[in-house]
Amino acid sequence: EIAASADVAGGPGGTEVAVTYGRLRDEAAAVAGGLRERGIAQGDTVALMLPTGLDFLRAFFGILLARAIPVPIYPPVRLDRLEEYAARQSAILADAGVRLLVTIPRARPVAGLLRPAVKTLAAVVTADELAASGVPVSGPQGGGDEAAFIQYTSGSTGQPKGVLLTHDNLLANVRAIAAGLEVRPTDVGVSWLPLYHDMGLIGSWLTCLHHGLPLTLLPPTAFLARPERWLWAIHQRRATLSAAPNFAYELCARRIPDAALEGLDLSSWRVALNGAEPVSRGTIERFARRFSPCGFRPEAMMPVYGLAECSVGLSFPPVGRGPKVDRVARGPFQTDGRAEAAGVGVCAATRQNPSAAT
Repeated sequence: EIAASADVAGGPGGTEVAVTYGRLRDEAAAVAGGLRERGIAQGDTVALMLPTGLDFLRAFFGILLARAIPVPIYPPVRLDRLEEYAARQSAILADAGVRLLVTIPRARPVAGLLRPAVKTLAAVVTADELAASGVPVSGPQGGGDEAAFIQYTSGSTGQPKGVLLTHDNLLANVRAIAAGLEVRPTDVGVSWLPLYHDMGLIGSWLTCLHHGLPLTLLPPTAFLARPERWLWAIHQRRATLSAAPNFAYELCARRIPDAALEGLDLSSWRVALNGAEPVSRGTIERFARRFSPCGFRPEAMMPVYGLAECSVGLSFPPVGRGPKVDRVARGPFQTDGRAEAAGVGVCAATRQNPSAAT
C-alpha cells in the first residue's frame, strides 16, 4: 500500500476527507460492482456530473474497474437553470452515447431534461446508489491499449469534440509531465482545478496519484469565493506543485486584501504552472511583485501549453528558468504565420498601441 493520500476539502459541511489509496480502491470496487449490476459492460460510456469530492474520485475509478469509459462533464452551477444547462450538455452526452449518468441527488431533475436528446441514456444514479448494490469488482483487467476515458475539448474554437484516450495515452502523458516538472518523492500538490477539465484531472490528480504524491483538492468554488484559500493551502501543506490558468494568478494579484496575506509563506512552491488559456506577461509580473514578500520565487512561474488531443501536457520550459518573453511583429504572424522579432521601434510603439505586436 502506498502511504500517501489525497485530502479532499469538500466533505459534508466543508469538512476535510482523507482518501488513501486503499480507501479509493475499495470504494471504486464497490461502484464498479454497482455498474455491472446495472448492466454496464466493457466499452459502455458513463457520464460523471459531479463536483470535486470523494464521489468523483470513486466513481471515476469505479467506471474504469468495470472496464467502461468515463465521460466527465461539468456539474450545473445553478440548479434553477437546469434547462439551459441540459441544452448545452445534451450534445456531448449524445455524441458519447452515454448509457448512465452519475450525479448528486439534487441534480436528478436534469435527467428528464436530458433524456429526449440523449436516446442512449438509461438511468441517472448517485455514487452511493452504485456502491450499495452489486458485488465489488476484485481488481483491474484489460490492457493499456483499451479506452480509458473520453474528454471533450474546451470548445473555445468550435463545438466541443470528444478525444478518446487509452490507458497508455494517459500513462505516457503522466510520466512526461513528471519528467518535465522534475518530480521528486518529496513533492506535494495542491489543486482547486475542476476534475472535469484535463488540467485538473490528468495534470493534477492523476499525475500525483501515479507518482505517489500527496494532493490536496479544493472545490473550485472555494477558490473563486476567496482566492487566498488556494495560497493558504499551499502554505499549510508546504506544497511544491500547483497549477492554474492565468486568470487565477491575476485574481490573486488584484483581489486578495493585504490583511489576508499576513503570515503567508509561499517559499515551498517550486513549480507554479500557468496554462489552459493565454498567459499574460503583465499578470506574471504583477503576481511576482505582489507575492515575492510572501516567499514566492519569480523563477517558479512556469508558462505551459497543452491540449486535449495530447491528453493534456505538451510543452514545458526548464524548471527554475522562469518565464521568457519574446516580442514578435503582429503583421507577419497574423498573415503568414511567421514569428519575426519586433524591432525596437515596434516595441516602443507597442507601449502606445498594444495591438502593434504580441
